[in-house]
Amino acid sequence: MQLVVGVRFKPAGKIYYFDPNGIELEEGDSVIVETARGIEYGDVVVEPKMVKEEELVTPLKSVIRKATEDDNRVLEENRKKEQKAYGICLKKIKEHNLPMNLIDVEYTFDNNKVIFYFTAEGRVDFRELVKDLAAIFKTRIELRQIGVRDEAKMIGGLGPCGCIMCCCTFLGEFEPVSIKMAKEQNLSLNPSKISGMCGRLMCCLRFEQEFYEEMKDCAPKIDEEIMTPEGVGTVMEVNVLKESVRAKILQKDGTYDVKEFSLSDIERINRDKYDDINEYDEDLDDELKSLLDD
Repeated sequence: MQLVVGVRFKPAGKIYYFDPNGIELEEGDSVIVETARGIEYGDVVVEPKMVKEEELVTPLKSVIRKATEDDNRVLEENRKKEQKAYGICLKKIKEHNLPMNLIDVEYTFDNNKVIFYFTAEGRVDFRELVKDLAAIFKTRIELRQIGVRDEAKMIGGLGPCGCIMCCCTFLGEFEPVSIKMAKEQNLSLNPSKISGMCGRLMCCLRFEQEFYEEMKDCAPKIDEEIMTPEGVGTVMEVNVLKESVRAKILQKDGTYDVKEFSLSDIERINRDKYDDINEYDEDLDDELKSLLDD
């Protein structure tokens, strides 16, 4: 077991583990750490805890110190430099007539490198641009091409739900999202309905999927017969979020009535009979896949 502390370098970035190096740290503390790309400024988001060594990427880097007032001033100066560098790079991209969109600029804490993030439809020959930028900033220059998801994470905005996008608030890492998840969650396969601001499938489909899979195992299927407090009924609709079903029940006068019941109030009949039916068809039109698949 190894004592580690979790550090983030961006508000919703990936969590990296470091050796606390005997320093007393709490969640919310700002720290200076040694990373593969140099000295960096980060925030503690996971208090010191014991982790199995096989779960860590070795060798484990160490926390150098808690951030001081001087370190905070350096960080603020770097932010101002990044704004200036952004404008300079935009000008140089225009001069070289390059088919790329500059998204963000980042100075490493020790000013050892300036990283320019951009998007482009294909590969871009930016060798001359790098030479110009290196001559201006007198330090190492890195141009990093990113995808549309990373672009949305950096720029930010509101999602279709009206809330700040998940990738900007708490989603540290992107995970694969598939059309099958949208189908299992009974969503319309209209691209405009299930796509986020980045144009890809919404990330919330992924972290809600586990709940839908759990419910799929315990909830009855459409057209399945169930025992309700009012007798035997046939399932017409399953509401996963409300954990309820709407069932059609035969009345004494020969008519049918549709009523809603909680899953805790029903009992499945011949469950095994329905386990292998009503499964979703995973084969979709190729054109639809190209629009929706991540």
